[in-house]
Amino acid sequence: MRIVRTPTGEVALDKSGRAAGRGAYACRATECLDNAITKGALARALKTVLPAETRSALAEGLKHRHQIIEGGARGQE
Repeated sequence: MRIVRTPTGEVALDKSGRAAGRGAYACRATECLDNAITKGALARALKTVLPAETRSALAEGLKHRHQIIEGGARGQE
């Protein structure tokens, strides 16, 4: 899954995978996204600060789109 920081500074899920802006990739497993956020890897990749409300919105956005795969081996999504 791709997460993008748009030219306006908004951080959002990139459904198409081609949105303009600086992008970062994370696997769809819940623990991958959690680790990327808590360890700061996502903020570093996007070169921006991720406020708590943005982090929770990303997690909720994934859950509502049914894109999170619980468990599973890497590359097996």
